[in-house]
Amino acid sequence: MYRLSTRLIALSLPILLAGCAASKPCTDLSERCQAERMLYQNDMLQARLLIASGEKENYRLADALLDRAMPYDRKGEAPFYKALLKIKDGAPTEEALDLLEEAAKAGQPYATALLYKVYSEPFLIPSADRAKASQYRAAYSRLDVAISGYPSFEKALTLVDGMLGAASSQDAQAAGR
Repeated sequence: MYRLSTRLIALSLPILLAGCAASKPCTDLSERCQAERMLYQNDMLQARLLIASGEKENYRLADALLDRAMPYDRKGEAPFYKALLKIKDGAPTEEALDLLEEAAKAGQPYATALLYKVYSEPFLIPSADRAKASQYRAAYSRLDVAISGYPSFEKALTLVDGMLGAASSQDAQAAGR
């Protein structure tokens, strides 16, 4: 049930490590604060691994882990991965877009890149909105990761495509979402 291929782990490793590095450091040195931080990081890591497995039976547990992580999330990771789950599960588009917007507002680079993809291709929606796509492209360029150069916008789009896996533009359009 929780099988992961070596190739899948190798392909997901940069994404997994980027997520771990992006968590907000605890400013309180108490044991409670440290425990909360470790539990948050553990929940996020497990959720990402379960989602990366591509096995639908793992999505329910990943969703529960993300729900538990939400109150501690400051970088938009939890809503981004919840949106990814919704897309993979075929949930209504609005649910996924609301979560992506929340994640992008928190500065999550992959959410911003995915929103660009949604409005430029179009993906999940019936027609492209070039103006909105341009807004997300510009928003990405203002993120700290873009200023530092890693990941580049093109690399972020490639990673987003990889995370979507089987949920391709054609699949989403064929499903009429």
